[in-house]
Amino acid sequence: MKNYLNFELEVKDLEKELDLLKDPYNNKEGLSEVDTKKIIKTEEEIDQKLKSIYSNLDPWQITMVARHEDRPKSKFFIDHLFNDFIPLSGDRYYGEDKSVLTGFAKFNGQSVLVIGQEKGDSLESRIKRNFGMMRPEGYRKTIRLMKLADKFKIPIISFIDTPGAYPGVGAEERGQAEAIAKSIECCMELKVPTLSVIIGEGGSGGAIALASSNKVIMFENAIYSVISPEGCATILWRDPKRMLEAAKAMKLSSKDLLDLKIIDEIIQEPLGGAHRNRDLIIENLKLSISKNLKIYEDMSGDEIFNERKNKFLNIGRNHGFIESSENLISLSSKSALYEKMSRNKKNIIILLSGIIILSVFFLISL
Repeated sequence: MKNYLNFELEVKDLEKELDLLKDPYNNKEGLSEVDTKKIIKTEEEIDQKLKSIYSNLDPWQITMVARHEDRPKSKFFIDHLFNDFIPLSGDRYYGEDKSVLTGFAKFNGQSVLVIGQEKGDSLESRIKRNFGMMRPEGYRKTIRLMKLADKFKIPIISFIDTPGAYPGVGAEERGQAEAIAKSIECCMELKVPTLSVIIGEGGSGGAIALASSNKVIMFENAIYSVISPEGCATILWRDPKRMLEAAKAMKLSSKDLLDLKIIDEIIQEPLGGAHRNRDLIIENLKLSISKNLKIYEDMSGDEIFNERKNKFLNIGRNHGFIESSENLISLSSKSALYEKMSRNKKNIIILLSGIIILSVFFLISL
């Protein structure tokens, strides 16, 4: 059964009509002739309606599409993009976290490590996967496997789809914040190519823990933000109903984030969202991954590491902190000069203090 969002109700009516037109037993009189012309006309109306809706989505509507029940999840992409996937489990400290799928696989014949935050596609699987909210053992599992991939020079591909890290008491007791921080640190230290694909929600530290990558790729109707629009509205205005206002202010859409250079690429979705044509979204994603892996074929580990480091250092540099990336060198020089001056100042203060103390003793002795 298809699920529709509240701004897709006209499309729902048209698709119901289309189903009836395609059914030769749609009337009480029995078998009837299928009206091919009317079917074609209705299909064109559906396409036009979808184009009209999806070319004018506001940030909150994009959020709703990113959370769509029928949207393909990480497991779908793992099953359809990779061969010989070997799932690996456990963090070797506490246990297994089923909200994240991990394992080695083949992509176009090349060995890769695959990491996928999995929300589940039914009530039972969503409960089992904790709605894509990872616990500390999940992050520690990915750290263990990322280090293994780094050791054997295997590229890493991550699928991001989470409302955020799990905030439960048990997770906090087991060091949730520390696990996220260690995951970010591990991602930044790797000397193999890393690609992160935000396929749905990219929520807060739960997402950035796996998205500190050489290339951050985002589906057209995905979102990526420090907090949910509802959470933002609740904190700022004590009113979660102001989520549209919050979503606009947060710049969480793929277009906004590409303009801000937070992400590197947008993958176009089929008309009406990724769930409406899964074959097309697979094809688009496969082309993107192939293209981006090829970039790093002839790069050394140090070059890959430095490219990632400089990319994140440059985020926001052109918006008030310093004017351009070229100024990073001068910024470092100024910082070194300031440290030298600070040391000299400290030495002068110690010297003057010594002179004052000696002078006091001399006066007392008189």
